[in-house]
Amino acid sequence: MDIKRVRRFGESFAHPLIVLIGLPNDREDSRFAVSAGRSAGNAVQRNRAKRLIRAALQNLMPTIANGWDFVIIARRPLADSNCQKTQAALKSLLRKAAFLKTSHVN
Repeated sequence: MDIKRVRRFGESFAHPLIVLIGLPNDREDSRFAVSAGRSAGNAVQRNRAKRLIRAALQNLMPTIANGWDFVIIARRPLADSNCQKTQAALKSLLRKAAFLKTSHVN
């Protein structure tokens, strides 16, 4: 996956905890990249934020539509969050962006 291409040409959706950028791909599956820049805190906070995103994403994988490349960027408040809040934020963005499979929209 070309992260620069997704960031440049993808559609962006923001939440106070995370930013979701999505771009269609030519594959039958969806691919994900998780990022936390220096603005998200020191190395420990950035790594914790990425772990939270990956854990939340793991639970939502079956509900996410196929054929997309996603970049998920952690924001500073995420390091002080928990898995449930992260999952709710991610699900909210996926619903807002219509990236959920139609059977899991609720």
